[in-house]
Amino acid sequence: METLIPIINRLQEVFLTVGAEIIQLPQIVVVGSQSSGKSSVLESLVGRDFLPRGSGIVTRRPLVLQLVNVPSLEERRKQDNGIKAEEWGTFLHSKNQIFTDFNEIRKEIEDETDRNTDNKGISPEPIYLKIYSPNVLSLTLVDLPGITKVPVGDQPEDIETQVQEMILSYISNPNSLILCVSPANSDLATSDALKLAREVDPDGHRTLLVVSKLDLMDAGTDALEVLLGRVIPVRLGIIGVVNRSQHDLNTQKSLTDSCKDEQAFLQRHYPSLASRCGSRYLARTLSRLLMHHIRDCLPELKTRVTVLAAQYQSRLNSYGQPVEDHSATLLQIVTKFATDYCSTIEGTARHIQTSELCGGARICYIFHETFGRTLQSIDPLGGLTELDILTAIRNATGPRPALFVPEVSFELLVKKQIKRLEEPSMRCVELVHEELQRIIQHCSAYSTQELLRFPKLHDSIVEVVTSLLRKRLPITNEMVHNLVAIELAYINTKHPDFTDAAQVSASVNSQQAEAGDGGKRWKNEKMPSEEKGPVPGFGSPTKAINLLDTAVPVSRKLSTREQRDCEVIQRLIKCYFLIVRKSIQDSVPKTVMHFLVNFVKENLQSELVGQLYKQRLLQELLIESQETAQQRTEVAQMLEALKKASNIISEIRETHLW
Repeated sequence: METLIPIINRLQEVFLTVGAEIIQLPQIVVVGSQSSGKSSVLESLVGRDFLPRGSGIVTRRPLVLQLVNVPSLEERRKQDNGIKAEEWGTFLHSKNQIFTDFNEIRKEIEDETDRNTDNKGISPEPIYLKIYSPNVLSLTLVDLPGITKVPVGDQPEDIETQVQEMILSYISNPNSLILCVSPANSDLATSDALKLAREVDPDGHRTLLVVSKLDLMDAGTDALEVLLGRVIPVRLGIIGVVNRSQHDLNTQKSLTDSCKDEQAFLQRHYPSLASRCGSRYLARTLSRLLMHHIRDCLPELKTRVTVLAAQYQSRLNSYGQPVEDHSATLLQIVTKFATDYCSTIEGTARHIQTSELCGGARICYIFHETFGRTLQSIDPLGGLTELDILTAIRNATGPRPALFVPEVSFELLVKKQIKRLEEPSMRCVELVHEELQRIIQHCSAYSTQELLRFPKLHDSIVEVVTSLLRKRLPITNEMVHNLVAIELAYINTKHPDFTDAAQVSASVNSQQAEAGDGGKRWKNEKMPSEEKGPVPGFGSPTKAINLLDTAVPVSRKLSTREQRDCEVIQRLIKCYFLIVRKSIQDSVPKTVMHFLVNFVKENLQSELVGQLYKQRLLQELLIESQETAQQRTEVAQMLEALKKASNIISEIRETHLW
C-alpha cells in the first residue's frame, strides 16, 4: 500500500498540464485561520524550514506539496545513482532546477507567488513543490491561504470571500481529506476552518482536526477535553501539536530539537495522550489515512479515467485529422453530404427525428394529406350560381332561343371550375421546395464534425444546393401549370369515365315523358315553385331597360325549362370536374417528384463536385476554423494524459490495495 501515494503523485503530474478539474484525485487539504500555525505544522512534517513567514497573508497561492520518501544518501551512493544530496526539492515551473538549499526553496515560493499576484492579493493558480527526503513519509498536501476577516494594506475588499471560495473549491472535492488546524488558545466553537469543513463534510468522514499551540494555553487550563473529542467530535480524530515559537525561529532552533521538546511537553502535560499526539504521530496518521483513502477511491478513479478516455477518444475522432490530401477530403465530405441528403428523402438516414415529420415523410404528407385534402375540399360547383349558368347558356345561343342545352356553355363553365385546381397545385410545389430547403439544414445539423470543421465549405455546399433547388423550381412550376393548361385545352366529353352525359340525356327524356300538367320536373324532385324563390335580377344579364311605359318586374321565378337546363349543366360540370380533379391529384405529385425531387437526388453530388471541386478553391474551402483546431489540440492532450493515467493505475495490483 506504500506505493499508492507515489501513484497519486504521478497522476497529479500527468493532469497538471491539461487541468485536473475533471479528475478529482485524493489529497490532503490543509485549512486554517491566519496565524493558526499551519506553516509550522507543515514544516514539522517535512522536518525543514522552507515556507515563507511574516505578518498578514503569507500563503497567497495554493501550495501543492508532495513529500517523497527516498533512500538515504549513503544508500544511494552505493547504488551510484541519484542526486548527491540528502534532501532536495523541485518545482514544476522549473523542472530542470534542483534546490538543495531550503532557504532557496522559500525564496522561490515567494518569487513565484509575486509573479502571479498583485501586492497582497491571492491567486488560485497553484505552486507545485516536490520534496525528496529519507526523513519524510510519502504524503500529498495542499496548503491554502489562511482565512482572514479584515483586508490589510493593499488587499482587496473582498479578500475574505476570495479566500473562502478558494478553500471551498478544494475541500468540495469528495476525494480530499480536510486537515483543519485550529489553535488551542482559541474557542473551537468559533473555528472558521471547522465551519467550512462542516459545510462540505457535515458527517465529518473526511475531516481531521489538529490542535496547535498547546503550550500557549492560559495557566491552569488544558486541551484534554478537546483532544478526547468531548467538545467537538471529529470522525478521523483530533491530534495535538506544539508549534515552534517566534523565539525558536529567531534562534534557528532545529526541528529535531523542537520535536524532542514537543514530546517532553506532551509527556508532562498529557501523559495519557502523548503517544497519540505530536508531529511525528501526525505524519504517520496522515500517511495512513491518505493511503486508505486512496485505496477506497481507486476503483472509482479507475472507472472514471476509463470512461473519460473513451469519451475523449470519441470527441477526437469527431474532429478528424488535420487535412493532408485536400482533394480526397473535399470529395469525401461532399459525397457524405449528398448521401445524407438523399437518405433523408428516402427515409434511411441515421438521424431520424421523432418530434416532427422530416424529409421524404414530410413530402409524402404534403402530397396525400395537405394537397389531397385541399383538392377534396374544393366544391365542384363552388362560385357558380344558377344565374351564372343561365347567363352562360343564353350567351352561348346568341340571338336565337335554344332548343337544347348548348355544349359551349358547359365547356365555358367547366373550364372556370378546373382553373381553380391550379392554385393548390402550385402551392404543393412550393411546400415541397420548402421541405427540400429544410433538409439542407437538417443534414447540416446532424452532419459529421468533418463538415463543421470547415465553415466556408459548409456555406458553399448550402449555397450550391439552394441554387440547384432555385433553378428547378420554375421548371417544376411550369410543368404543373401545363398540367392544368392541358386539361383546359381540350374538354374530352368522350372520356370513359364521363358517363353522366348519356345518363343526363336519358333522364331528361324520361322526365319529359312523365311530366304532367305541362310542367317539367325531375324524378323524385319537387316543382321549383315549391322550393325556389325568385332569382333576383334575372331576366337580363345586364340592368333591365324599360322599353314601354309600363313597369317591368324586377325579378321572376325560374321556369321549369330553365330549372332543368341549370341542373343538367350542374351535373355535367360536377361529373367532369371530379374526373379532372382525380387526374390532377395523381399527376401533380408525379410531376413534382420527377422534375424536382428526383432530379435533385440524381444530380446533387455531380452538381456539388462540379461547383466546388476546383483547384483554386480547395485551399480556401478547407480552411479549418481556429476554434476546431484548438479544441482538437486540447482534446488530444487530455486523451494522452488519460492514457498515461490509465497506464499508471494499471500498475497497481490488487494485492497492493490490501
